Amino acid sequence: MHPPGADTVVVRHGDLNVKSTGVQRRMERRLGENVEALLDAADVPGEVDVQWSRILIRTTPDAVDAATEAASRAFGVVSTSAALPVPSEREAIEDALAATAREHYDAGTFAVDARRADKSLSFDSEDAQRFGGQAIWDAVEDDFHPEVDLDDPDHTFEVEIRKDETFVTLGRTDGPGGLPLGTQAPMVALVSGGIDSPVAAFEVMKRGSPIVPVYVDLGDYGGPDHEARAVGTVATLADYAPNFDFDVWRVPGGDVVTDLVDRMDSGRMLAFRRFLFLVGEAVAREAGAAGIVTGEALGQKSSQTAQNFAVTTPVTQIPVHRPLFTWDKQDIVQKARDIGTFHDSTIPAGCNRMVPNQPETKGSIPSVEAREPDDLRERAVAAVAEATRIDP
Repeated sequence: MHPPGADTVVVRHGDLNVKSTGVQRRMERRLGENVEALLDAADVPGEVDVQWSRILIRTTPDAVDAATEAASRAFGVVSTSAALPVPSEREAIEDALAATAREHYDAGTFAVDARRADKSLSFDSEDAQRFGGQAIWDAVEDDFHPEVDLDDPDHTFEVEIRKDETFVTLGRTDGPGGLPLGTQAPMVALVSGGIDSPVAAFEVMKRGSPIVPVYVDLGDYGGPDHEARAVGTVATLADYAPNFDFDVWRVPGGDVVTDLVDRMDSGRMLAFRRFLFLVGEAVAREAGAAGIVTGEALGQKSSQTAQNFAVTTPVTQIPVHRPLFTWDKQDIVQKARDIGTFHDSTIPAGCNRMVPNQPETKGSIPSVEAREPDDLRERAVAAVAEATRIDP
């Protein structure tokens, strides 16, 4: 729902506004580039206009809804709204609000939420709310009795007043928030295709870090379905950032997995996790990434106890980030549904067959190192050297 004749999208961001002037400008330019890429990928016409503290998309009335939806997928965007731009003059604002009310307001309560960004104008936000509210009242009072509710209105008419233009909007489409993708260093994302790892990858993307997806082929303990679901979840993540590379590093790990199963019972999953981190570290060094991202959550599995994290994490010399560390499983599942990765994540995992009958919950570095292959690091590096790339 939007004002009649709306042909502009107002794109709002949040965390960028607390940055220094130079950093904010740089981040806004990046956000503009990312929004433009989403419009192009969706084949939506529109010119991206990067202004201070706002991004505008100049499009057409026929395309404004599609542009609003496309821009709302960009990381760093808090919300988007289809808007009717008018001159920052009282009469023009009143006319726009009256036309919008006649089109969309036919019952219930209303309020005008006006915000003025330029103090040189002859009226302030409260003035705009008063005369804007009166314009709406006058436009509909012959059809029904309007009511004002400033606390919890059924209809909110938003008026964003800038120096040269004012934007009248109805409603908002929420974005993911965070920071524009590409404003932080890349991270290696270990993706198994399960529910957790794509959500973790999404969360670091939300904070501005592009991901380098890494899938470790488990050999006889994985399979085509196992790989397909991992690649499928990455393809969904790629839809949020069509101007970034999401090629999946497919790293052969079947020989190592078989060796661990043959030689270890207790502690096997910890050694396997350490191997994954070593693979992630090797890829990070080649790809110029600053860390490793996993979908681990405290206490969710036997290998994810607080004590076991102390065993697996130190194997690598680069940071291991766990965005879901304190999340409940139901919250992770809901997030997977929200971002679209849940469907591809629900095929049973082949790696479940790796789990021993009595998983280790209180491992120690000496006990795991004594049983895992001495050349685990070398084998991880060699496996990465044989990696292939998959275009999701």
